Amino acid sequence: MGKRLIGVLSVVLMLGVGVPLAKAASASTDQGGTVVIVFTDGHKQNIPASAISAMEFKSAAGVVTPISLPAVSMPGRGRFLGKWMVGDGNGNSFDVTLEENGQATKSHGEPHGTWVYVDGEARVSWDDGWHDAIRKVGSKYEKFAYAPKKSFSDSPDNVTEALNTSPRPI
Repeated sequence: MGKRLIGVLSVVLMLGVGVPLAKAASASTDQGGTVVIVFTDGHKQNIPASAISAMEFKSAAGVVTPISLPAVSMPGRGRFLGKWMVGDGNGNSFDVTLEENGQATKSHGEPHGTWVYVDGEARVSWDDGWHDAIRKVGSKYEKFAYAPKKSFSDSPDNVTEALNTSPRPI
């Protein structure tokens, strides 16, 4: 019973602390965080928090105790509009501008692209084949860059800070 209680407390702790701090470097497009279950043999299972509607702990005696999940909010589409200063992965920065009509421009390389709002993030597809995702990670935003022929679920080629330099009211 002691190991189960420790396991439940670990899950509750991860939900209360880990979800808001979860890094979005995983392949998941879910930005609501991740619940990580660590089994006694050491292996882990990651579950997107948005895929969980309820959690319960059932004791050996059959007593069911519900575990509440913290509310996780995702930024709305309007939060991504405007000019963003992002890194290129080599220590330099450039500007990305996301327009209301779905058009995107950048200050280096092939400057034109389009963007869409998917699962709480801005996904930009550039005419040169590269694509970027701007995601909220904790209390900040990051830009995830993907080379041509990669998808948004692949590992990014680089991850850099993203700062909205012209935030608009949401």
